[in-house]
Amino acid sequence: RSTSDWGYVGDLVEDDDKIGLYSYKVQSTITSRLANTMIQAKMVNNAKRSQHIVFDVQVPKGAFIDNFTMDVNGITFTSKIREKSEARKMYSQAKAKGKAAGIVRSNALDMENFKTEVNVPPGTRIQFELHYHEMIRRKLSSYEHVISVKPGRLAKHMEVDVRIIEPQGLRYVHVPNSLGDHFDGITTISKGEKKAHVSFKPTMTQQRKCPTCSSTAVDGNFVVQYDVNRETTGGELEIFNGYFIHFFAPENLDPLPKNILFVIDVSGSMWGLKMKQTIEAMKAILSELRAADQFSLIDFNHNVRCWRDNLVSATPAQVEDAKKYIQTIHPNGGTNINEALLRATFILNEAQNLGMLDPNSVSMIVLVSDGDPTVGELKLTTIQKNVKQSIKDEFSLFCLGIGFDVDYDFLQRIATDNRGMAQRIFGNQETSAQMKNFYNQVSTPLLKKIQFNYPQESVSDVTQSSFHNYFGGSEIVVAGKVDTENLQHLESIVTATAANAELVMETLRDVEELDGFMKKDKYADPDFTKKLWAYLTVNQMLAERNTAPTAALKRNITKSILQMSLDHHIVTPFTAMLIENAEKDEIMLADQPKDPRRGCCPGTLGLTPNAPNNNKGIPAWANVTAVPVSFMPEQRSPPVSSLSINRVDNDPHFIIHLPKSQRNICFNINSEPGKILNLVSDPGTGVVVNGQLVGAKRTENKKLNTYFGKIGFYFKNKGLKLEITTETITLKDGSYGITLTWSDTGHIIRKQLLISVKKENNVTITVGEEMSFMILLHRVWKNHPVNVDFLGIYIPPENQFSPAAHGLIGQFASEPEVYIHHQRPGQAPEKQQATMEVKGNKLTVTRGLQKDYRTDRVLGTDVQCWFVHNSGKGFIDGHYKDYLVPHLYSFLKKP
Repeated sequence: RSTSDWGYVGDLVEDDDKIGLYSYKVQSTITSRLANTMIQAKMVNNAKRSQHIVFDVQVPKGAFIDNFTMDVNGITFTSKIREKSEARKMYSQAKAKGKAAGIVRSNALDMENFKTEVNVPPGTRIQFELHYHEMIRRKLSSYEHVISVKPGRLAKHMEVDVRIIEPQGLRYVHVPNSLGDHFDGITTISKGEKKAHVSFKPTMTQQRKCPTCSSTAVDGNFVVQYDVNRETTGGELEIFNGYFIHFFAPENLDPLPKNILFVIDVSGSMWGLKMKQTIEAMKAILSELRAADQFSLIDFNHNVRCWRDNLVSATPAQVEDAKKYIQTIHPNGGTNINEALLRATFILNEAQNLGMLDPNSVSMIVLVSDGDPTVGELKLTTIQKNVKQSIKDEFSLFCLGIGFDVDYDFLQRIATDNRGMAQRIFGNQETSAQMKNFYNQVSTPLLKKIQFNYPQESVSDVTQSSFHNYFGGSEIVVAGKVDTENLQHLESIVTATAANAELVMETLRDVEELDGFMKKDKYADPDFTKKLWAYLTVNQMLAERNTAPTAALKRNITKSILQMSLDHHIVTPFTAMLIENAEKDEIMLADQPKDPRRGCCPGTLGLTPNAPNNNKGIPAWANVTAVPVSFMPEQRSPPVSSLSINRVDNDPHFIIHLPKSQRNICFNINSEPGKILNLVSDPGTGVVVNGQLVGAKRTENKKLNTYFGKIGFYFKNKGLKLEITTETITLKDGSYGITLTWSDTGHIIRKQLLISVKKENNVTITVGEEMSFMILLHRVWKNHPVNVDFLGIYIPPENQFSPAAHGLIGQFASEPEVYIHHQRPGQAPEKQQATMEVKGNKLTVTRGLQKDYRTDRVLGTDVQCWFVHNSGKGFIDGHYKDYLVPHLYSFLKKP
């Protein structure tokens, strides 16, 4: 790649890691609501050592990734879509021949992460380019195109370029200041009758957080909002290249009365900010009920309670009483989703049977929950079946899933299965606003059941977006193949039939006029109708697969989805992306694993070594990171696992993750049974974490292994002590005490301390928004001649300890400068040695593997790290014996 392609890179602003971002470019073209988006980053490693360069973007949930390319010093990697097992086989064959550079896996979130890390030598230039497409949906009377723009550092050239081409004509185009007032006035908008161009090109000076800052202020979502002209009652029909798209969004209809039951999860895991913001949002939502509406509230944990046993009119007095009831909720206990939803459906069905509902009204349930069932019926497929049988297609179920640990796929399935939809609400300061926004989308039903009637002689393979109710400000999209020789049959025949209205398509857009318009515009996507049809069809089939009643039907749908994926080159849960260079001597696999608890995977690919797998009760940080791509053209080495937590496990093995330098440093502590080691001692926050050692049953190779058999937490400012052993979990508050065993699944809440126990697996401790910990239980065979049960502890580096924090782990809350150099073969050829300089000491360290037991508690997962010998001497302050304390709740006395 020539210098002119990249420009002069010597004046790049670099962070401490000496990585320069030459260019960060986003180009998005919207053709009649189909958005094709490309995100490109050009970077250079100006350091004198090999290091990871990261490409990390977010893709909207429901979008389909269709291409990814990478150029490393002129070596170009391109992608192709293959059936998942075939892709894995091809990767395995390449690996066996020594051609495989790496494998990347992930589970996805709502805003999917696409993240890859490439380890490159000094001077390497690398370009990443990702392409995806999505249908822009209409919400609250506006189309909203959201692009995540998070370059992570200052870019010499930065550009976000959005072009809109709408044959219907543009009513308005608006770009809210979503990136902040810092960029006020930088975005330009040029709008014509049917086209618009939005451009955002901040200079490097404008990108800076402050005039002297080296960090970027570009960090968030770039949003474009617009709407189109609407001339007809029944919507707009567009036909192009053998496909038709029918956009159905009638206006000027009065909202129908609604009968609505709010079902609110008040289990222990909703404690804290989640509950506070849910209450705030519910009070605002109740205020928006109309006089013609009827409503009630159900709140549930392990029990189910009704504010009213039947629906009541939304009078000011009843609404005020409901608000007072919500204000008294205090979260605790388990989660009985099955009984709560069945109680809600019973109330609606009884009201229907007693003739208490207006025939023109619309009935719905809104479920607000943050987790899996832990009480009552636990099998998700049984809950899904029970709810479906009880609702009987008579009303809709909408689900709001709060937080990262919610089983969102399950909520999507039961919502789609019952004429509704689901949305994930991320637990943060915007939770309340997100909940109100979702409610606003579904709170104005205009039509009941809708049926589209198209002449069979003209159209085939019809598919539609999954709305069964029509709400004000939204849109239903129907697509299909069309026989252009029979177009006259569509004239004045296409109708949308609703229970209380018949809306007739009055005109058909002139096909020749549309054809001429599209061909004249160089930015228009000539395949927009075909891609929209494929997009809708795949999404509809994914929804149908989730609710398929038989295994045979599910197999047939899976086969159809796979064929569509391959035909249209899109990544779905049943395909994987192979990434290889032209010579095919380097190959990588982008593969999204299926969560065994789910009926199906999310609809887009995620490439990230750090995404959570959303196991209930395990915070995002507590899940094993996957394997990033390792690309080192000068020398072949296996991919390196990364780790984003500090942990102590097994004998006790310490792994300290250093976020700034992205290194893992390991050491072992060899001490005696009964001794208590201080892990964290923070007088600033009043937090202490100590671990007491237990010995194996006998020595092996003249060495007695020791493990943590007991871990103590002391939260001095709260007066709380928590003792975790291999048998029990006990919280003490003065004379008050409560104990759970490892055979329980449940929560303890005391003074804003949340303790979540996952049966025979782990305990997570959450202290407000400031810090969290995870204790992992290791069980061994009771009659094992040597081994004993023991505990491991995992601590995320994001914990907000004070500068006074110390201890074997706490001292690394302030990351020390670590310089590793002079890598060389060790005594064993496979174990490299290096010189590490830290805290004024020079140490010889060895490249090795330690075990991470978070997902595989038997065999563990290998984690590469630099191992410090002699119980961490030189890396930890002082000698390990300096960290011995007399009691389980003792602060460390610093010398």
